[in-house]
Amino acid sequence: MESDGLFDAPAPAAGPRGSGSLSDSTHASAPLAVRMRPRTLDDLVGQDHLLAPGSPLRRLVEGDQPMSLLLWGPPGTGKTTIASIVSGQTNRQFVEVSAVAAGVKEVRAAIDEARRSLGRGGPETVLFVDEVHRFSKAQQDALLPGVENRWVTLVAATTENPFFSVISPLLSRSLLLTLEPLTDDDVRDVVRRGIDDERGLAGAVSVDDDALDHLVRLAGGDARRGLTYLEAAAGAAQAKGLDVVDLATAETAVDRAAVRYDRQGDQHYDVISAFIKSIRGSDVDAALHYLARMIEAGEDPRFVARRLVILASEDIGLADPTALTTAVAAAQAVQLIGMPEARLNLAQAVIALALAPKSNAVIEAISGASADVRDGKIGAVPSHLRDAHYSGSKKIGHGKGYVYAHDEPYGIAAQQYAPDIVADTEYYRPTEQGAEAGLKERLARIRKILRG
Repeated sequence: MESDGLFDAPAPAAGPRGSGSLSDSTHASAPLAVRMRPRTLDDLVGQDHLLAPGSPLRRLVEGDQPMSLLLWGPPGTGKTTIASIVSGQTNRQFVEVSAVAAGVKEVRAAIDEARRSLGRGGPETVLFVDEVHRFSKAQQDALLPGVENRWVTLVAATTENPFFSVISPLLSRSLLLTLEPLTDDDVRDVVRRGIDDERGLAGAVSVDDDALDHLVRLAGGDARRGLTYLEAAAGAAQAKGLDVVDLATAETAVDRAAVRYDRQGDQHYDVISAFIKSIRGSDVDAALHYLARMIEAGEDPRFVARRLVILASEDIGLADPTALTTAVAAAQAVQLIGMPEARLNLAQAVIALALAPKSNAVIEAISGASADVRDGKIGAVPSHLRDAHYSGSKKIGHGKGYVYAHDEPYGIAAQQYAPDIVADTEYYRPTEQGAEAGLKERLARIRKILRG
């Protein structure tokens, strides 16, 4: 199961787990990521849009208002931590069920116990459901009585679009909060806290800038992963009798070589440029190499996916009409699944686009048309094509002489469509590549009918 919170506790083997707040487990031997779990909303890194004064999350925690939450966001952005904070700051007991391991029986047992606790005058319960999108409809239905009767404060987390993965009754009864990916600066802040804080390493080691950049890059926006890597690197340094974590130690500790790549610097632009040009040049191996460099450096996969969608029309176009569909599907998969699994979808799209026949006829066509418009070649719309639906339009000749294409042989009506000034201009010039070769023959026949 993916790491899914800032910072996640391990998933239970089955059924409900624990009571009280997750902060109960912050003993000295607990993992660094657990010890450094934020205890208040003010300690939470990132998600500033959820933390503003008067925000629903603030009202829930600080006003102790009964409200169920649905948290939607990528792994490592704080979903589990928010559930813990809701529990800890409102003095509710915390119970977690995992959608991977729990069934309807476990869900109902957790809700029944929460109801009995309320009946005994005990504390209210925060029921945290991790990966709620994995629950079947029947399992999600089992949550409804607890939510409707406020026997529990439900906090459900999902990495998938809840409008597709969560049943409507549950969605309508919960406040949906969307969590944004953590930035490198957010993760760097978390790692630095882990170095200095008394709950963390308490300054026992320092970390070189290069090593810190390496840990942040490998974390890929996941704060728990960043702290886990820090703990491994600090342990490796101390085992060598060192009080400074350098790049070599960090590389050894996490078994990953540093990728020389700055997402805000020249390397960012150089690598994405080489990536696009490799696909355009049909070198699938080079394209995969640059894709791997970006993935390993923690590049935003949505950025890569957007460039593939553009390339599909700019460099392939109608030489392979499925190229755009493939690229869009990969972009949607990145949104739906997230990293690291979405690297498979990106790789599949890269391979397909690199091997596809190439044509730049689409971009040449729209660029030519746009250039003419900018140059003032904007003639009057032919009268027979003008709108003839409103009263009086026919009196001024609108629509007169229009030929309905579906009544003509081959479904093509021989009449003028473009303004006079560009009537004979040919913007789209298909190549002989792939499926576009067939389009070239068809277009020649169409233009002969239209223009004689």
